[in-house]
Amino acid sequence: MQNLPHIFITHEFYPRRGGIATFVEEMAVAATGMGLSVEVWAPAAPAHIKEKSWPFSLRRLPLSGSHDLICQLRLARDIIRHRRRLRHAVVYLVEPGPMLTLMWLQFFHAFRPNRLLLTFHGSEILKFQQNPLIRSMASKLIAHAERISTLTTYTRNLLGESFPDALAKTVLTPGALRSDLTESSSITDKSTDRLVILTVGRLHPRKGQRETLAALATLPAAVRVKLEYWIVGTASKGHYETKLKKLADQSGLVVKFLGDLPDEELSGIYAQANLFALTSIAYKSSIEGFGLVYLEASAHGLPIVAHDIGGVREAVIDGETGLLVPPDQPEQLTRAFQRLIGDAELRRRLGESGRTWARQTNWKKSAELLFAPITTELAP
Repeated sequence: MQNLPHIFITHEFYPRRGGIATFVEEMAVAATGMGLSVEVWAPAAPAHIKEKSWPFSLRRLPLSGSHDLICQLRLARDIIRHRRRLRHAVVYLVEPGPMLTLMWLQFFHAFRPNRLLLTFHGSEILKFQQNPLIRSMASKLIAHAERISTLTTYTRNLLGESFPDALAKTVLTPGALRSDLTESSSITDKSTDRLVILTVGRLHPRKGQRETLAALATLPAAVRVKLEYWIVGTASKGHYETKLKKLADQSGLVVKFLGDLPDEELSGIYAQANLFALTSIAYKSSIEGFGLVYLEASAHGLPIVAHDIGGVREAVIDGETGLLVPPDQPEQLTRAFQRLIGDAELRRRLGESGRTWARQTNWKKSAELLFAPITTELAP
């Protein structure tokens, strides 16, 4: 397997932002560093975007990167077109978009790659198991895969509950910090007039900005006047951003919606913040499988407030790098904020521990676990 080309197929890639896109980019870089021949198949980038220089080959596909039928058909057309090449490569489906396409093509032997790797992140497992037809096709795809990875034990257990046959071939490939991350130089509280609470994540109900804002709004007025809440992220479909801004107007807080920011600007925002909050919730069939952004915040020396849900406790260590609160317990969430806001020494201690914790994992080790020769024994 080491001498075969490794073709990563993904709908999440630069210039798209987010944890999966970062995972794809960093794993491709790490695999290339192992001496593997790597080619990433990714959706077309907007014409105005300047392409980065990558150490691996990149093939842009004529699709938008959604999970709709049109996108699946376009990807299927490319897979069929290049079927002979794919049959002599290690095909790595990094996220659910290409998995859905190959679920249909796998019934035709000529279109099915001989060597297949999969990575599951969390929410797609719930979605796959809910539809009997998709569940059956996902089981067949899993059976064909040589190796599967998850970023957290939580996701591995979730996968095993829905697809028991996956466990014997699953390895943990934990996420790590972006290789180009610029960290804040100090872990001491910043000298600002107000204490800044920061959230970074797309504006979506699952990310819990509403829950954070509601908890902060219930703090005593004397505390609220000393705070600013900064929200970084792009709006998703629907009216969630509008609802957030309405709640912000009623909160008695200074709330800043900073929109999407490039990484070089985001590092400066982290440097100005005192506390990081991302109180994700279970939303429909969506769950927080891990959250690379928690590691990023820890690397900048920020103590964290988060909901204890999904795989979050594998990114945030309760009482050591942040405070975890059960979801649907708004009073406890408010108390967690009040505790950190009022205790500068606790913020410093959690932030200092977070810096060390964020460096515990690295992409090289995760890539070695996933792309090691298939004859090696898998981790239990």
